[in-house]
Amino acid sequence: MTKDIAAAAPTQSTANSKLDDQSLYNRFRGFAAGVASGITKLAVGHPFDTVKVRLQTSGKADFKGPLDCLKKTIQKEGFRALYKGATPPLVGWMFMDSIMLGTLHNARLIQQSWNGDKPLTVFQHGLAGLAGGLTVSFVATPVEQIKARLQVQYDAATKVYTGPINCATQLVRNNGITALWTGLLPTMAFRSWFFVFWASYDVFTRELKKYNLSDGSVTFIAGGLSATAFWLGAFPSDSIKNRYMTQPDVHPKRFPSPWSVAQYIYRNDGLRGFYRGFLPSFLRAFPTNASAVFMFETVMKLLA
Repeated sequence: MTKDIAAAAPTQSTANSKLDDQSLYNRFRGFAAGVASGITKLAVGHPFDTVKVRLQTSGKADFKGPLDCLKKTIQKEGFRALYKGATPPLVGWMFMDSIMLGTLHNARLIQQSWNGDKPLTVFQHGLAGLAGGLTVSFVATPVEQIKARLQVQYDAATKVYTGPINCATQLVRNNGITALWTGLLPTMAFRSWFFVFWASYDVFTRELKKYNLSDGSVTFIAGGLSATAFWLGAFPSDSIKNRYMTQPDVHPKRFPSPWSVAQYIYRNDGLRGFYRGFLPSFLRAFPTNASAVFMFETVMKLLA
């Protein structure tokens, strides 16, 4: 058994190491690495995200595609418009990634204590990802709702919110504090796909290690491939979530439930409608998530 563990050890990422260490400091490593990961993700990926959200929440007549959306956004609103809504995730993603990746790390620790000497299975890595995704949904929902509402403000004439605080204030004043969690269920559905992300990340890491690549290369490539697998499955729920969250704050609501959004998309655009805006998300997925996972692994290694 010892020989098998030693043989498996090189295939583990830095974040998967020290799972037998139950100290408070080892638990803290996951949360600290998550903060660094969140900042990296924002810097690299937010412009892609803005284009994606605008395509998801608009009609065919507004933009011909992602490049047309990018071009019109810059021409009419300037380059800074690509970072509209960046403040909520700048603050929120640090906490969100620290919560999700911290939960992921601690879920691995708990499962490793159950396994004894046996390494975690692919399914167990997926369960840890699921735990992280569902847990962080409660923090992610208000952050993503405010972000998305700011992202779809196209010009001064249609501007409703002056900034993230004003957006949150209006939502609470008009609908109560629970309004910030409108879209919790589609957010949980979307983030449950982190089961696929972290299960596939373990598989890709193990397979890439066979090619004698550096640890950094393995982490970067595995993170990008896992993100691609994640978005292929999760994108429809993301489309439903964003359209549901960004509908006008009036009564009665155009979409009373996430299901009504799904029906609307399918009725008007068919199955393809659920993947409107997928290209910028696909292009964003590899560099953004690869960089974020690379930063997570690097900080975990530095704090080891």
